[in-house]
Amino acid sequence: MEIVAVETRVVSLPFTMGGPTPLFAGQVWDRMEILLVRVDTADGLVGWGEAFGHAAIPATKAALDTIVAPLVIGRDSSDIEGVTRDVLPAVHLLGRNGPFVFAFSGIEIALWDIRGKRAGKPLHALLGGAASQDLECYSSLLRYGDAALAARNTADACARGYRFIKLHEVTREAVLAAGEAGAGTNAQIMLDVNCAWSREEAAAMARSLRNDKLVWLEEPVWPPEDCAGLAETRRFGIPIAAGENTAGRFGFKSLIDADAIDIAQPSVTKIGGIGEMLAVIDLCRKSDVTVTPHSPYFGPGLIATLHVIAALAPQALVEVLWLDMEAHPFHDAVTPVGGRLKVPGAPGLGCEPDPAVLARYTRGEVTMTTAGGRS
Repeated sequence: MEIVAVETRVVSLPFTMGGPTPLFAGQVWDRMEILLVRVDTADGLVGWGEAFGHAAIPATKAALDTIVAPLVIGRDSSDIEGVTRDVLPAVHLLGRNGPFVFAFSGIEIALWDIRGKRAGKPLHALLGGAASQDLECYSSLLRYGDAALAARNTADACARGYRFIKLHEVTREAVLAAGEAGAGTNAQIMLDVNCAWSREEAAAMARSLRNDKLVWLEEPVWPPEDCAGLAETRRFGIPIAAGENTAGRFGFKSLIDADAIDIAQPSVTKIGGIGEMLAVIDLCRKSDVTVTPHSPYFGPGLIATLHVIAALAPQALVEVLWLDMEAHPFHDAVTPVGGRLKVPGAPGLGCEPDPAVLARYTRGEVTMTTAGGRS
């Protein structure tokens, strides 16, 4: 059961997104990049994980290759909890919410994939869930800065079977345009502004949006850890969603204690993996806070999220970014049909990447860490 190798690679997939090519963190964003993590054991099992990155993938990959991966070589792959207890404290001085936690998240997900394969059970069954099922998704549109484009993409998403649409706009005009575009299918609208507003701006916008039937208003306040600002915004009656930038269960406890959120959004590729996600779900259950995990990615992170939702948060919607990729290593496992995704039923995460897609779309170095070092 010993971990003998950790491999990292970046799969870079061209995409279109229903509007002009956007900038993300100051960079042109026209490729979906997935930081895949492969973990091999001495008895021949392979697990797949995903570490968060987007524009910061080089930082997360460096953290993985130079520090986090060497810390898990030689460890018992079945002792996920023990590995977590040792590795995260070992890197805590390097940040409780950033590349080192993102890096460990990828390894931890891979270890759960191995645990399921060793047990001969899909991940949702390991977590106490019922037989494989399909889950309702919401289409998470990118930011266009154009109400007409937001409306057009809302209509297109509805035509593909989505009943829930999330906008990333910052104007009421866009919310109203999207609502009108989806009215024929009774589509419901969420709004995520990615921490665009000050407390005062958030309050003013929440006041103006309060009668527009938003399912939720997501991360309305800058900075995201301003619990009091979120609580102030919440008093206007729109459900508040947050948590993708929150550091672990104690970060969520701070949000809950401040009466700042209605909907918690832990992100499995950012928070430390599946184990920490489970702890957040348990905390939220005890506090009567709804959990709808954050999952705007397309690899093992999304697949792990499907399993967790199926087992422990069946009321949650699955977030799927509204874009079309040229190819994908996990094919149908991450491609909704009629606005729904099927939870894989094979052991572990339940699917393996397509070697041909990996070979064609891998970008940069593939790094292998073993007891002998990196290659």
